[in-house]
Amino acid sequence: MRKSLQRIGALIQKETIQILRDWRTLVMILALPLIEMFLFAYAVTLTIDHIPTAVADMSRDARSRAFVEALEISGYFDMEMHVEGKEQVLQAIGEGQVKAGVVIPPDFAAQVERGDAQALIVLDGSDSFTVQAGYSAASAIAQAQGMELMLEKAGHKGLGGIGSLPIYTSTRVLYNPNMDGLMFMIPGIAALLMLLLTIAQVSTSVVRERELGTLEQMLVTPVRPLELIVGKIAPNILLTAINMLIIILAGVFWFDVPFRGSPWLFAWLSLLYIVSGLGLGLLVSTVAQTQKQAQQITTMLMLLGMLLTGLIYPRAPMPPVVRAFGNLIPATYFIRIARGVITKGVGLSFMWSDVLVLVIYGAVTMVLAAVTFKKRLD
Repeated sequence: MRKSLQRIGALIQKETIQILRDWRTLVMILALPLIEMFLFAYAVTLTIDHIPTAVADMSRDARSRAFVEALEISGYFDMEMHVEGKEQVLQAIGEGQVKAGVVIPPDFAAQVERGDAQALIVLDGSDSFTVQAGYSAASAIAQAQGMELMLEKAGHKGLGGIGSLPIYTSTRVLYNPNMDGLMFMIPGIAALLMLLLTIAQVSTSVVRERELGTLEQMLVTPVRPLELIVGKIAPNILLTAINMLIIILAGVFWFDVPFRGSPWLFAWLSLLYIVSGLGLGLLVSTVAQTQKQAQQITTMLMLLGMLLTGLIYPRAPMPPVVRAFGNLIPATYFIRIARGVITKGVGLSFMWSDVLVLVIYGAVTMVLAAVTFKKRLD
């Protein structure tokens, strides 16, 4: 046991010296996740507003102007172009000048008085998020305008009692009352970046030693596969933990994402997640024979992580087979944990199943990595 600890200590010392000696790579490892988080946070947003819009107001009366103003005041539509008719609206959308269009017929005011007014909202279907946001906003504004007109008519006829509607709704959004997309994205982005960092660190370091020939020197020593694995991941655990701390602090103090849960609980669960990611990275290192192959696998896992883990798209509508592939990525479980602790402030009792899966995942990947790591050169 003592000799084993001495061998592990020597390996940890060697890995630490290698990491500190290559200061350019160390700076990149510490800075790259932070840069990527800023890019993700500012580029990937689920809140679509200020949609560039073309307006064809062929009525040009008080009713049509009020409707256009309501659309613009909502903040969802920016009236950037005023054109003559429907064809010009379609042309502007087709050429990419705008993402939406409003077509108001010539007799809009008369239609309003009859109670059958219709304004055409045209949306660019090539952008699904714009379609969803624009459709929902336009429908809500049209309903609000219709309700306002109904109450106005009732007031003119002296039916004041109609002004008090028999049914009304009161909406309350928990945890994120302002519906800020960053509060949803930042915990998930941190989870995905840490996964990619852990995989890239371990897999490329093992492959690099194989390419340089230093792995052969270790293979002739009495070091056992499990000892080699522990020696490899120990310094990277500390480095990744520092990276996680930097990203979370940036999310809290720069992006104003409130941290509602226990920092200590999150720290321990993050450590568990980091170990799981390092185990997956060791498995990647047993498959990849060159650094290029390791980078390609990491890129593929990044794509799968964005699509299948619930980072951006909900997992519930996904087919069972697709969800099964997502279950093989540890970020699937930690994204739920991170959002639960950071956004909701929940404790271990609410997410024990995801924690248990990460424990099993980390143990299985470490054992598989130890078994598959051959104490010889292929």
